[in-house]
Amino acid sequence: MSAEARPYSSEIALQTTSTSAESELPDTPAAQAETDPDEAFDNTELDDRRFPSSGEGFPESVTGLPFRVHPRREELYNELHARPFPVVQTPARVSRLAVLVPEADRQREFAHLQNLCQRYGVNMPAENCSFYQADFGSFQFRCGRHMEFVTYTFIRPDSGDQPFTSTALELIPQDWLRNLPGEVVAAFHIEMLDTAQSALNREQLKTCFEGQRLISGSLMDGDATVWSAFRLHGDGFGRFLIHNHGLNNNQAGRLLQRLVEMETYRLMALLALPEARRLGPSLQEVDRKLAAIIASAADMKDHADERKMLTDLSQLAAQVERWRTNTNYRFSAMRAYYSLVMKRMDELREQQVENYFTIGSFLERRLTPAFNTCESISERLEDLARRIERAGDLLQTRVDLTIEAQNQSLLSSMDRRGKLQMRLQETVEGLSIAAISYYMVSLMKILVGAAYSAGLPVNKDLITGLSVPVVVGLVWWLTHRVKKAIMKANNSEPDI
Repeated sequence: MSAEARPYSSEIALQTTSTSAESELPDTPAAQAETDPDEAFDNTELDDRRFPSSGEGFPESVTGLPFRVHPRREELYNELHARPFPVVQTPARVSRLAVLVPEADRQREFAHLQNLCQRYGVNMPAENCSFYQADFGSFQFRCGRHMEFVTYTFIRPDSGDQPFTSTALELIPQDWLRNLPGEVVAAFHIEMLDTAQSALNREQLKTCFEGQRLISGSLMDGDATVWSAFRLHGDGFGRFLIHNHGLNNNQAGRLLQRLVEMETYRLMALLALPEARRLGPSLQEVDRKLAAIIASAADMKDHADERKMLTDLSQLAAQVERWRTNTNYRFSAMRAYYSLVMKRMDELREQQVENYFTIGSFLERRLTPAFNTCESISERLEDLARRIERAGDLLQTRVDLTIEAQNQSLLSSMDRRGKLQMRLQETVEGLSIAAISYYMVSLMKILVGAAYSAGLPVNKDLITGLSVPVVVGLVWWLTHRVKKAIMKANNSEPDI
């Protein structure tokens, strides 16, 4: 079996913890020989009930505590140690890959990682673990899972050759690298020189970085020096050269971790820049259209103009909202990554090296403007959304005023119609009294005529004439009585 796939390599940790990952050790031979102890813990999903009963979660018999504990208590304690710093003995060669893996490919990525472990005969990682590291014999392997990307770090003891003449990735099967799920965003090699090795002169540095302009800084209060061009080289990888002047193995591992995280987060943050550049001209066009729509608001004359303005505003609002939806996550991630880059840069404690441009100054000059550009585009999106909303409110106010004027006109018209209807009703009421009175007098005349024919001594004409005012008065009284009762009943009903 080849050196790339030694079966005797053993696993260092699976979802590891470290009790002294952040402590600085004194520069003594004993301290340099000492390594951080790694402790493995089970990442099995725990019971999520808030107050487990005795015997569930972490029972009293296991914890030795006289009270109930939260089922995720141990997981919370171990979270700070979930990604321990590596222990690196210089000289060493390191290769780092950061792969953007979609959620749909996460299972395939995990199976790909298991395949690598099978090839080298090491214990496989637990499913859904966020961090895994193992000793593969000829190199150390570290894998970290993040929200949207996965990192692979390969650490190989240096053979003492010229820097970048060989890499840690040479030990990895090429077919495994070709079949990596996802898209590689960050890929770079790191050469770590030991204290005993002589410093490289300018010509040697120029050869190592293919003549690219170098950025350099003295890190960790002068205990290490780093060079990089922050560019892709002929092999398609970025390059970093670290010369260790006095760091022990633990401190070298911490420096390495901070440096690779800084470079990885830098590239992940810059993923938002193409989106910002693409949106810039489109936002300017939408801004122009919105200004034209608002300017035309004063010239609207009828409902057709209002409907046209409402349609245009709705189209702009839908377009801006679609852009916000598509870029909100990317811009939010950019802010988080940029903050992490600046944090890691502070932790490196960089100092000036001769006449070289420092890493901090380089990032401040190049990365910060990119961050500000993305922030500006994000703020313009939010500003456009607010202005469109205000324009919509303005149009809605205008429409409300128009509707209110129409309602007032309609109410006035209804009031006039009501008064006219009342007059017509009073006229009809008078005619109705006359008609009813006529018919009742006619009935009275018939009754008197029948009495006269029966032989009663009555004067038909006199009785008929005297009954007219009586009948008219009675009909008028009954009509107004009924009208008053109806109006009273209508006023007593509650409004619905």
